[in-house]
Amino acid sequence: MRSWHSGNPSARRFTEGDSSAVRLCNRALTRRFASVPVTASPRQRWDNGPVNTLTPILSSPGWELLESLQARQETNPMPLRELGAALRASGIEAGLTAAVLTQLALRQAARAKFGPFASHMVFTRDGLEQATRLVVAARHAQRFRASGARRVADLGCGIGADALAIAGLGLDVLAVDIDPEAAGAVAANLRDFEGAQVRLGDVMDLDIAELASEGVDAIFADPARRTGASRGSARITNPEDWSPPLSTVLGWAHAIERVGVKVAPGIAHDVIPADWHAQWVSVGGDLVEASLWSPALAPEGRGRSCLLLDEAGAAHALSSPEGMAANTPAERVEVTPLGAFIAEADPAVIRSGLLGRLADKTGAGIVSDKIAYLTGDDLPDNPFYDRFEVLEVTNLRAKAISAALTSRDAGSVEIKKRGADINPDELRKSLKLGGGSAQLTVIATRLAGRHRAIICKRLPKNL
Repeated sequence: MRSWHSGNPSARRFTEGDSSAVRLCNRALTRRFASVPVTASPRQRWDNGPVNTLTPILSSPGWELLESLQARQETNPMPLRELGAALRASGIEAGLTAAVLTQLALRQAARAKFGPFASHMVFTRDGLEQATRLVVAARHAQRFRASGARRVADLGCGIGADALAIAGLGLDVLAVDIDPEAAGAVAANLRDFEGAQVRLGDVMDLDIAELASEGVDAIFADPARRTGASRGSARITNPEDWSPPLSTVLGWAHAIERVGVKVAPGIAHDVIPADWHAQWVSVGGDLVEASLWSPALAPEGRGRSCLLLDEAGAAHALSSPEGMAANTPAERVEVTPLGAFIAEADPAVIRSGLLGRLADKTGAGIVSDKIAYLTGDDLPDNPFYDRFEVLEVTNLRAKAISAALTSRDAGSVEIKKRGADINPDELRKSLKLGGGSAQLTVIATRLAGRHRAIICKRLPKNL
């Protein structure tokens, strides 16, 4: 594993341990799923037996049909429309056909988050969209295992990505969700873990002290952060309007000291408890989550960090200075003249308020006030940003940009922007390129208070 670390040694050791947790989780799930007979239907082990649209495939003969078709699709795939017609022609009931085809489609889409394990799982559409990537969930699970937790309550579990990872690392898990379809899906996904329990219910109705008396010694919570479908499924920005409210989740730490909670990546730093640890995670350059961890689950200590992952398991961590309170305002970055290089920081760096930390370590400044492009004459290769070599600066006009690109034999161009009110797609359409071989980048931004187009070349990462 290649690593680029900043912060205290315990953070470095924890990140390295996380990588082994990902491998252990993958091996455990491989063994578990491989041991389940195709003919064995999932055991429905929730407390209040819901009836939902997953019911046709969670019992015979629906499960057998789904698994047999899954095996066929992996060896001799057929377009789902044709497969549906064939099933109906063979006399398969329409509702069962629709349920099976839906799962096949969701399993295919889920491979981006769960890899080959998706072929053994059950999903809902909303649950898949909101599910934690398995590579991230395994790191959550490692926090709980490293802390000494034995039984984790996954509250607002959805389809059970985190519960699955926790169980995969050998811990008992109680998964709770208010949605009957989610409860059915997670029960199926946890079907081969004896220490797993699924409960249908409203997290807001739970008595945390009672959970503790049941042996729960850790909590992972994922509050609902969207309005219902009837209200447009809009994002809820105020943490106190989440369900449950953020203050409620944080208060659970008084009864059970190990508490982790997923939050919106745009969460204001000043609402984070000073002694907790906040972490932003990106996978392959995409910001996928932010989470808060109580002191008992934060070997890094209090503060903020960002973690960059790829699906192969490589990890890079950047942390705030040791001992810094998690709610400390982001460090200001000095504006400097455009240098020989310009860099675009990973969104996890920006959201975590660690751009100043990165700038300090790399000797960079920013191109303009409140614009998160780093610049310098000697920017080193670094996993936390993409580097570009500056070739030319022009007016932010299509004619001037086209002339600059043509003079440099550009055949294709990517367009980026910060601090410039342009539509990249419209600008691209208006450019006249000469059909050359060079691949260049245009960065639209502000320099010295004026809108400019920076013509540059993307540099490869050689870490």
